[in-house]
Amino acid sequence: MTALSRSRGTALAAAVLLSAGCSALARQGQAPAASVSAADQMRADITLLAGDQFEGRGTGTPGNDSAAAFIARRYRALKLMSIAQADRAACVTGSRQGTADCYVLPFTTTVSARNAPPRSLKTQDVAAIVPGTGPLAGEYVIVGAHFDHLGRDSSSARDPEKGRVIRYGADDNGSGTVVVMEIARRLARTPTQRSVIIVNFTGEELGLLGSEWFASHLPVAKDKVQAMVNLDMVGRLRNDKLIVYGVSTATEMKGLLDSANVAPKLAVAAIGDGEGPSDHAAFYRKDLPVLHLFTDLHDDYHTAADVAGKINIDGMVRVADYTERVVRAMADRPGKLTFQRVQTAGANRPSAAQGSGVYLGSIPDMGAADVKGMQLSGVRPGSPADLGGLKGGDIIVKFGSKVITNIYDYTDAMSAYKPGDVVDVVVQRAGAVVTLKITLGKRPG
Repeated sequence: MTALSRSRGTALAAAVLLSAGCSALARQGQAPAASVSAADQMRADITLLAGDQFEGRGTGTPGNDSAAAFIARRYRALKLMSIAQADRAACVTGSRQGTADCYVLPFTTTVSARNAPPRSLKTQDVAAIVPGTGPLAGEYVIVGAHFDHLGRDSSSARDPEKGRVIRYGADDNGSGTVVVMEIARRLARTPTQRSVIIVNFTGEELGLLGSEWFASHLPVAKDKVQAMVNLDMVGRLRNDKLIVYGVSTATEMKGLLDSANVAPKLAVAAIGDGEGPSDHAAFYRKDLPVLHLFTDLHDDYHTAADVAGKINIDGMVRVADYTERVVRAMADRPGKLTFQRVQTAGANRPSAAQGSGVYLGSIPDMGAADVKGMQLSGVRPGSPADLGGLKGGDIIVKFGSKVITNIYDYTDAMSAYKPGDVVDVVVQRAGAVVTLKITLGKRPG
């Protein structure tokens, strides 16, 4: 919160009134007033998206459908252009133009399930266009984030023992959704030369379903797309650290990102990889330059504890400011970005399950790509890692007999063990080499 400039009681009362006003705006899907700050609007939006009303936004659930409708109403209120499709011409030029449902893009997909046959699922993305204002208006930058989460489904949760409670998904990915909505608000006021496609994907948690569908059904020619910018888990900024993947997917990208990082600067950890288990990967696989902005994993990831009250709103505003500068630089530069494919060792974020049902409870520092070993940002309290003496900041350099140089070595090493095994883990800690003896646990559920 900002510093109190008047008496504590007066300021608190003012804050409560302002928050209530923003929440009303969020509920009604109205266009935010110019007088409403980015921080207040984003706080109201994430409180709503990660609240009981949408029940964790699980794909295919009423909560997910309601969240899509809320986002669509916001884009209608901002008077953004709806997406043209072959069977939806009336949404662009006809009688339905400007109606909220025109921003909803329905599709049917097939979902694979563990120990069950594939099932057909009807769901939807939400998208809109901010038209460009210059001679490059026929070219596009795509800015997106997934709005789905786990809902009440415990199968992919890291706390399955809690059963069918709501996994609210405030950071994953209410945070990215809200930043994309804020970017849309800013661009609607001051458009760029190129047009910007704003898109919110569903089905990311089920396997990039919404982004794969959208990338395969682009509303514009692929050669007219400058780049895709993805925001996924950007609500827990710590120590000014922002991880940005995809920096090597265009030759001009690093210079563009550096120029956008103005004072007070973020500590940007730039990683070249354009792959990974988030929505940018669907566009990278279509040979488009991509970026993925990410404020790192935390212990609440995929649990019921990922709630709005833990979001760093001021940090999220800084991410929005930086993203806006990046998008404007992409959209206003005279030339096209030069795509290049990146050699990569694998995904940029580990799955919740590691090894053969083995559980350690370590939290990788995903921005430490230049560290030889696997650096930890923390450990889960009460986990085998915690009980065995691992700490945040430790760099795992050996796991049993296997030397660890990166996260992929680590996951490979874990797969060789079973719950109950005792393993020697060698770490670098504050310049010293420490050997720990850790009993591996069994992943809950």
